[in-house]
Amino acid sequence: MFYGWYLVGACVLIILYTGGVVHFGFTAVFEPIADEFGWSYAQVSLASSLRGLEMGLLAPLMGLLVDRIGPRRLVFAGGILMSLGFLLLSRVSSIGTFYGAFALLATGMSSCTGTVLLTAVNNWFRMKAGLATGIVASGFGLGGILIPVVTSLVDAFQWRAAMLIVGLGILVILLPLSLLIRHKPEHYGYHPDGAAISVPEPGEVYIEPASMEISISAKQALSGRAFWHVAIGSLCHAFVVGSIVTHMMPYLSSLSIARSTSSMVALVLPVTSIGGRLSSGWLSDRLGRRQIFAASFALMTAGLLFFSQVTAEMMWLIVPFIITFSLGWGFSVTSRITVLREYFGRGSFGTILGSTSGVMMLGNLAGAPLAGLIYDTWGSYQGAWLSFSALTLVGMVITLTMPSPSHTS
Repeated sequence: MFYGWYLVGACVLIILYTGGVVHFGFTAVFEPIADEFGWSYAQVSLASSLRGLEMGLLAPLMGLLVDRIGPRRLVFAGGILMSLGFLLLSRVSSIGTFYGAFALLATGMSSCTGTVLLTAVNNWFRMKAGLATGIVASGFGLGGILIPVVTSLVDAFQWRAAMLIVGLGILVILLPLSLLIRHKPEHYGYHPDGAAISVPEPGEVYIEPASMEISISAKQALSGRAFWHVAIGSLCHAFVVGSIVTHMMPYLSSLSIARSTSSMVALVLPVTSIGGRLSSGWLSDRLGRRQIFAASFALMTAGLLFFSQVTAEMMWLIVPFIITFSLGWGFSVTSRITVLREYFGRGSFGTILGSTSGVMMLGNLAGAPLAGLIYDTWGSYQGAWLSFSALTLVGMVITLTMPSPSHTS
């Protein structure tokens, strides 16, 4: 079997664990930390924004590094940094060390997930880039299955011991998987998608076939309008998704919904987004990547409207929320990456993807604290979800007005 698929498998497992314990697992320790230290929801949720800030600032650098030195060393180093971040988090005694722990976690995640792994996968695939990207992106959604695990660890051993346990898990799981990561197929005798590189017979002169791929430099991409349409649309995505993931359990708790129920909802949302991640990869390869990207924002808008109306008596609204929002979330994750691959090629893909993540940082930075501030001020999250739904509509308009791939400048 083409080694690219083994690479995909390793990336799925890496993203599953790191996404599950760092990104999704935070909602399980949100309330215990706030209760122990007496910090406001805005102060605690700022940690997730700092995580997004750090990842966003580092993403362009990581994109440049993965294009230059390959992904394996970055993934290994990221695993070490994340384990140190969890160790520091388990020893937190002040707001400063709390934010410092999340800065370490963010630095580690930026080095071994997102930009780095998705660049590696898109280097190994072209015709099947949508499918491969969708499979890897589904690993992040699968990370949601670890929310009850983290919740159980917190409830059984208290949150400090739980953070130490998941940090040790990174050393055991992620470091061996990092050794399976490879840079580009040409280094191993293949073209993307598994076509073998022809070796000339003795006496023959080998002529490299003309490439059918588009290849646009990072400088050209950043000076063109298409890049900024993708980047700003992605900012809207990061703003909303980061807020929902961070405040899922606190929001449902504010509605007098049991913690065990809210943790299950927090699990189901990212897991069901796998359907969107996988199907959008397949659909975008056939129906158009830009169209699927735009559809993702329409679905998230509908989901936010349902979510804003949830009450303890109308819990059934959680079902249409999960269906629409998770599909939109999944569609956006995969189609955003395949749009970049279609418009700019793989020559500077890591740098371009990392630059997009740098813009997304602004959404990560603002979304969760704003939702927390709205709750601290009015004692309700409803205004946050209604106003955030308007932002996803903006993202849809921005995506639909993108220039065609032949007009990327």
